[in-house]
Amino acid sequence: MPKVTVDGIEIEVPNGATVLQACELAGKEIPRFCYHERLSIAGNCRMCLVEVKPGPPKPQASCALPAAEGQEIRTDSPMVKTAREGVMEFLLINHPLDCPICDQGGECDLQDQSVAYGRGASRYDENKRAVTEKYMGPLIKTIMTRCIHCTRCVRFSEEIAGVDEIGALYRGEDMQITTYLEQAAKHELSANVIDLCPVGALTSRPYAYEARPWELTKTLSIDVSDAVGSNIRVDSRGREVLRVLPRNNDDVNEEWISDKARYQVEGLTRRRLDKVWIRRKGKLEQASWDEAFSTIAKSKAGSSIAAIAGDLLDCETMFAAKKLLGALGSNLLESRQGGMAYPADNLAAVNFNSTFAGIEEADAILIVGSQVRWEAPLVNVRLRKAVKRGAKVFIVGPHWEPTYAAEFLGDDASVLGNLPAHVGEAMSKAERPAVIVGGAGLVAGALAPALALAVQWNLVREGWNGFNVLHMAAARMGSLMLGFAQKGGLADLVAAKPKVLLALGADEVDFSQFDGSLKVYIGHHGDKGAHAADVILPASAYTEKAGTYVNTEGRVQFADKAVFAPGDAREDWTILRALADALGVKVGFDSFGELRAAMAAEVPALGVEGLADYGALPKGEGATKTGAKAEGTIAYPIKDFYMTNAIARSSPTMQRCSAELLHGEDFAEAAE
Repeated sequence: MPKVTVDGIEIEVPNGATVLQACELAGKEIPRFCYHERLSIAGNCRMCLVEVKPGPPKPQASCALPAAEGQEIRTDSPMVKTAREGVMEFLLINHPLDCPICDQGGECDLQDQSVAYGRGASRYDENKRAVTEKYMGPLIKTIMTRCIHCTRCVRFSEEIAGVDEIGALYRGEDMQITTYLEQAAKHELSANVIDLCPVGALTSRPYAYEARPWELTKTLSIDVSDAVGSNIRVDSRGREVLRVLPRNNDDVNEEWISDKARYQVEGLTRRRLDKVWIRRKGKLEQASWDEAFSTIAKSKAGSSIAAIAGDLLDCETMFAAKKLLGALGSNLLESRQGGMAYPADNLAAVNFNSTFAGIEEADAILIVGSQVRWEAPLVNVRLRKAVKRGAKVFIVGPHWEPTYAAEFLGDDASVLGNLPAHVGEAMSKAERPAVIVGGAGLVAGALAPALALAVQWNLVREGWNGFNVLHMAAARMGSLMLGFAQKGGLADLVAAKPKVLLALGADEVDFSQFDGSLKVYIGHHGDKGAHAADVILPASAYTEKAGTYVNTEGRVQFADKAVFAPGDAREDWTILRALADALGVKVGFDSFGELRAAMAAEVPALGVEGLADYGALPKGEGATKTGAKAEGTIAYPIKDFYMTNAIARSSPTMQRCSAELLHGEDFAEAAE
């Protein structure tokens, strides 16, 4: 490890580190615009200049210069100060004075660094250049006159998202950043360039002119749009969520989130359930909480009561529902709305065991029945990294456009029983082989054959577990940990013909199967579940309650409450607690603290943040038992990436993305 001296402080730096990284290890702040830790080095903004000896007697770009033994680095010399002032002066030559009306104002790198490192006056007398605006779709607002050509957006699209959609045209003063043919950016991670842009050239179109950063209350939360469990920050003003931003977590989402996670929150204020409703003579009528509870109690269901958990639910709500049904003598609980009936007695067999960070190390990957780009865009980013390191990827399922080299083996699940010889050879010889089974694979019965392949290819070895199931619902792993599942799936509930059915935010169920039941919908949006319900009890969305979530790799995470629910809506657990009183049973908790403590006592893993330990995969007979034959054409469950849950379906931005980016509809701009 080379030793360098930074402003008189001698430090050791890792091999391969740059001078900029060495300076940061020494506690020195180096200004930069083009450099980003997760992108390749461009070295084109020149803001990170430092003085290095031995070397030429001039400032050097620290982001592109390797740290070497014996270097003396100065970050505060007169030469460096003058050089940075000069660079800042050049950067501001064509930059418009837009700060009072720029959406980046208050959280703009250029604004901050011009104050910290600029001259404080301009010597430029010529006309500023202007650049025409580019249309980058319904999510990204562009004012390209502000662009300083740092190329962060270009590098993100090419390197992280793997979609070549943004690039540079022309040269010198005429250079412009644009999407090719000025079409919309269509990939699932496109809005991350808004966070990356160090100036106000790319800003959020839906959030434009909504608020300034100092007006917002910031709450740490977890995204529920998929099963990745991305760490997010919810920014709210008063009782309204205005935007969602990613939080850094290298183990989960790094610092990216999907476009759906970012913009589905617009749906939180639309089509909301904020009053109690009861269906009388086929028509929903407004009612009181007492009337609703009385209607449920009059059904005299006894133990003939069932509960279905929705995809966005927190563990506390499911635990409260389980306690309520247990007190009534029922165990009719199910969370797999789609009707999947895979065994849930061994959680290691339905978990993403490699972890998201670990899958980057895989060198041969078989994906069964998963369109990863739509089901978990951030896992797709990890797979792309694995391919960059040399991994081979094979996919069983209908064709989709991966952002890396992959071989499609066919769209019938029976392929698993007759894999091409080169696939078996690649998986057997790999040092870190991995199998990923998606939702479509589970429906097609691919879990048992995949477990058999795990034994055959020795996927579990010292320091490595390559067997993975990729879920799509944020509530799935938490529900399985709580035992919120039937052996035969939803079919068991249908066969039981319950007198009362509690739909806990469940909107993807075919409610016609429960024609004879009193359907009670406890949820937050007037979506499919509410349309089918006989009684509607308004509940809280994920930003309106504290909760515990478990992602598809078994990582337990906690979210905080950002805002209050609208109108008469209440937190889900309080509704279930009040319902217990109406039905004359005890559930053992009266406060959220007591509920969470009772849950942690019953399932200790849910009380500790981090990866849960699910033990070993089933081996031998357990892996190859009857039914280890998958057959039938695989059909991916997600038909529209932007419309997968009730909140997203209520968001105008998600509706426009679906119409424009997926279905090719044209939207006239204001001037048209």
